[in-house]
Amino acid sequence: MQRPTKTIQGLEHIKGYTMKVIITGATGMVGEGVLFECLQNPAVSAVLIISRRHYEMQHIKLKELIVPDFFELETFAAQLKGYDACFFCAGISSVGMKEEKYTRITYDTTLSFAKVLLNVNSDMVFTYVSGAQTDSSEKGRLMWARVKGRTENDLSRLSFRAVYHFRPGLMLPFPLQKNWKAVYQFIAKAIKLVSPKSVITMQELGRAMINAVKKGYPKTILEIADIKALAGE
Repeated sequence: MQRPTKTIQGLEHIKGYTMKVIITGATGMVGEGVLFECLQNPAVSAVLIISRRHYEMQHIKLKELIVPDFFELETFAAQLKGYDACFFCAGISSVGMKEEKYTRITYDTTLSFAKVLLNVNSDMVFTYVSGAQTDSSEKGRLMWARVKGRTENDLSRLSFRAVYHFRPGLMLPFPLQKNWKAVYQFIAKAIKLVSPKSVITMQELGRAMINAVKKGYPKTILEIADIKALAGE
């Protein structure tokens, strides 16, 4: 169920505005795709990727911060100042995991990370990649969907300038993405042939996140149709 929203004014009204963003998950398929879009998008002037391990790329916009334990992010607070948005794309599969461990990684880590950023940049926009079928009621049958729903709900209670939850389904990568499984891309392309509205590109996801910061959006939960619409603005 879509939670009530307030109108959030974007930042595009500020003359000459470009944004500085933090991205997590760049060593995974979603974060890497969002990174690619940020590096090529003129609305983004600087990108800080925060990862547990090194990501091999050099770009004039790009800085990297290695944080082996996200629960210790506060140690690096001085390096987090001055950013306009966080695109939180880090995540793992729940396959084979007990709920306690999955909650620790998905819920506890994300909330801890977000609270540190909030203390440093209270006017920041925080975007969280959850997934299609995330359970906002926190009472459904699927364990991962309950945990993601709880994560969304508690992030929304934090006093960022805005919090947006992105629920993409199948996604197609940028041509030069490294962190992508060929079988996943094959499945996404096959489904796009029969149901094009069910699949988005990584460029659309990244552009929608950037536009959420620039323009704002009337919903806090963005399903596939919302992502496509916001990406096209």
